[in-house]
Formats: sequence, structure tokens, C-alpha cells
Amino acid sequence: MVVPILFRTRNRSVQSMPVVLIILGSKSDLEIGKKALTMLQKFGVGSEIVVASAHRTPERLWKMVRESDAKVFITIAGLAAALPGAVASYTTKPVIGVPVSGAVNLDSILSIVQMPPGIPVAAVGLDRGENAAILAVEMLAISDVRLAGKLEEYRKEMADKIEKDSKEVQG
Repeated sequence: MVVPILFRTRNRSVQSMPVVLIILGSKSDLEIGKKALTMLQKFGVGSEIVVASAHRTPERLWKMVRESDAKVFITIAGLAAALPGAVASYTTKPVIGVPVSGAVNLDSILSIVQMPPGIPVAAVGLDRGENAAILAVEMLAISDVRLAGKLEEYRKEMADKIEKDSKEVQG
């Protein structure tokens, strides 16, 4: 599933490679991946979702990461959750890990946050694909004023909604 960004160059459209690559540890993580994809679409950030396993397809994962033009990787994994750390070991680009809830939630959380020195992985809450996407957008916004402006608008929308909710509750 690719969501391209279109750029205008001399009166013609040129499709870019995904700016954010979302890697699922398995197909069962797709709903969480869709949360990230939806949020990235809201900000107009090109992305792609793929499935690759750190344990079952390590060569595929290595090749995918090494050959990717993505600026940020979002990795979604449960259980042992080795995927974020494996991706981080293959690149110097930012990697965001999303732990997937399951029978033992602590396993996936600890696997993502307890990385060795020198191979960091940013972590968001359980099943929080949307927060991973927002964090990716914040990283990209460091050098993109358009995205920075969209983030400001998004934060204002959230604040306005809370104000509205408060007025409704107060009667």
C-alpha cells in the first residue's frame, strides 16, 4: 500500500519514494499500521506499508532497509518485538517502534525500549500507530516548514476539541 507525495517540477508531476516506511512484523499488525498510515496521509507524508520479519525473513528485512530511500522507519511488532532493533541496526535513520498488545504486553515494550547503547529506537505506547506517525512527522518537520505548520494546526484542532468538549460537559 503506497501513498505517494506528488511534486511539481517544470509542469509535470514526479512521484517520490515513500518518506516513511512502515514495517509490520506480521500481517496481524495491519490495523495498527493503518492508524499510522491514516495519520501520515492527514499530513501529506508519503508512506508505504510492508511486512518483514526480523526472525523469519532477516535477509529481506536487511535488503529492504538498506535500499530504502525512506527518511524515517516505523516498525510495528509484538511478542519478542525484535523488528525495531533489527531495523535500527541496519540504518542510521530514525526508527520508531510500536509495541503490539497481546497476552504479555511487557515483552514487546521492553524489547523496544531496552536497546543497547548506540542503537536507539524511539518508542510509543502499545498499539499507538498514530503516535508513531506524529513522531515521524515531528522529525521530518525539523527541516520542513510546511509540516511544522501542519503540526501547529493539528495541535490547535486538538485543543479546540477539548475546549468544545468541556463546554458540552459543563452544560
